[in-house]
Amino acid sequence: MTQASQTAHRAGDLGSSSADVGAKTVAVVGATGAVGAEMLRCLEESSYPTGALRAFASERSAGKRFKFRGKDVEMQVLTEDAFVGCDVVLFASETDISKQYVPLAVKAGAYAIDNSSAFRMDASVPLVVPEVNGELIRPEQKIYANPNCVAAIMVMALWPLHKAGKLTRVIASTYQSASGAGRPAMDELEESTRAYLKGEAYAPKVLPHPYAFNLFSHNTAIGADGYNGEEQKVVAELRKIMGLPELRVGVTCVRVPVLRAHSMAITAEFADKISVDAARALLSKAPGIKIVDDRERNHFPMPIESGGQNDVLVGRIREDISDPTGHSLALFISGDQLLKGAALNAVQIAERLA
Repeated sequence: MTQASQTAHRAGDLGSSSADVGAKTVAVVGATGAVGAEMLRCLEESSYPTGALRAFASERSAGKRFKFRGKDVEMQVLTEDAFVGCDVVLFASETDISKQYVPLAVKAGAYAIDNSSAFRMDASVPLVVPEVNGELIRPEQKIYANPNCVAAIMVMALWPLHKAGKLTRVIASTYQSASGAGRPAMDELEESTRAYLKGEAYAPKVLPHPYAFNLFSHNTAIGADGYNGEEQKVVAELRKIMGLPELRVGVTCVRVPVLRAHSMAITAEFADKISVDAARALLSKAPGIKIVDDRERNHFPMPIESGGQNDVLVGRIREDISDPTGHSLALFISGDQLLKGAALNAVQIAERLA
């Protein structure tokens, strides 16, 4: 390690002592972004034994300080030797950054947990949601991929039902919030809404269409099959996470004017029939799930309630009356894209590695 890097690490680390038995050194890459900031918060609240913290961001954020567990931590600029001495590195970075630096984290001896799409479909890298396939988290495995936010949230509801009924098909529509496109999109939604209410013109800068009081197909490129990039990710990643390579999946992903938390309408078909009561009982016992299914008050999952929650909210549990065999269920779910869809899931993987 260079002398400059050693100095930076001393300035940026959250202090630990030899008395902190089992304490770990953790790095967060992309610490000032929407997901990175949530990673820091989730890490602070988690059971992971963080003894020293290194936070990496762009040059314009270098030198800024923040509190972590009551102590000052300084933002650093990422370098090739930044991970020397780290036990785990959480990446909330763009794909190109992850591709470059994840191997360097592993070379330095750290576990790497990546939130980008860089390694999700790599056959040698587990795509992990701990409540679903946590058995893939093993000491000898050094790189872990965090799923796409939609896949991570959706699989939380599908997995308990699959274990009982053998999932064969999924049809879903998503209602995806601004948080999925990062802080700039969240800012654009707020700014364009203010302009709209004042009757002022507002030219979109981050997203391709007007956002206030509007919705549109997810802002990823449309492929030759007519599906956009987000939809293609959900199909491939659901299959990989669940270990169901032949699972039939059809999904339509839509960006809606909600600041935070994604919602999804799902119809799931099973080989074995599952009653509505049985489905509700299974989901009520599933870790990371909260049932919100009050038909009398017409109270079901909403992003205004799932935002900021670790749990995925599940409701509207009912039989799909379009399936004469009775083997399909319909449900509506909502989960925080920044938490279970990103930061929280990454920290949960780290907790299993502690």
